[in-house]
Amino acid sequence: MSVETLLLHFFRWLGNTPVANSINDSEWLFPIIESLHITGLAVLIGTVAIVDFRLLGLVLRNRPAPEVAGDLKGWTLAGLGLMLTTGPLMLSAEPERGYGNPAFEFKMSCLLLALLTHFTIHRRVTRRDQPSETTVAGKIAGALSLALWTGVVLGGRAIAFF
Repeated sequence: MSVETLLLHFFRWLGNTPVANSINDSEWLFPIIESLHITGLAVLIGTVAIVDFRLLGLVLRNRPAPEVAGDLKGWTLAGLGLMLTTGPLMLSAEPERGYGNPAFEFKMSCLLLALLTHFTIHRRVTRRDQPSETTVAGKIAGALSLALWTGVVLGGRAIAFF
């Protein structure tokens, strides 16, 4: 069985779950979930962007980047948790918006890469025992992170147009 066939079966299954049916049977549930998703995305990307801009030396120059990252970590994880919870719920209600949609595939690719970058490279350059704001690695990590999270937002926005 091909990957595409497996994905088609998965998306069909997802669209027929009791959760998907409940969301689709409600007039207000999908807009509420979508609003929570956008809120989570804004919190996540807002906090990540602050750290990235600090790594690039553009803001908060008087505070070490590891301190900024540490102060925002809880908000970043809360935004991520909200986004990763509500995203699949939205997809379950409208799986046809995801399957075969190049914008959805782009968003998911950027999301995977952004998460990998965040929990590996980004985390490493914002460790408290490293002066990350003065390193080339910190600047590269900040720029890469900004580019990937921007891709997530643009891909998500483009889903409606394909």
